[in-house]
Amino acid sequence: MSFEKIRDIIVEQLNVEPSMVTMDTNLMKDLEADSLDAVEIIMAIEEEFDIEIPDEEAENFQVVSDLVGFVDDNIE
Repeated sequence: MSFEKIRDIIVEQLNVEPSMVTMDTNLMKDLEADSLDAVEIIMAIEEEFDIEIPDEEAENFQVVSDLVGFVDDNIE
C-alpha cells in the first residue's frame, strides 16, 4: 500500500516520529507543516510514484488519506 511510502516521505520531510503519521493526520494542524513543507512533500511523492499532482489538487490535500487516495487512484 502507498501509505507506508507516503508516511516515510512525511516523516523524512517534517522530521517527526512515524507513529505521529496516520491516515487521519492533518499535515498543517497535527504536524505543523507550512506551505513550503507541503510543496516539498508533494514533490517527493511525485518523484517516488512517478506521477504529477496538479496544483489545484494539491491545494485540497489536508489529511494523509487525501494524499494516499490520490496516489492510489493515479498509479498503475
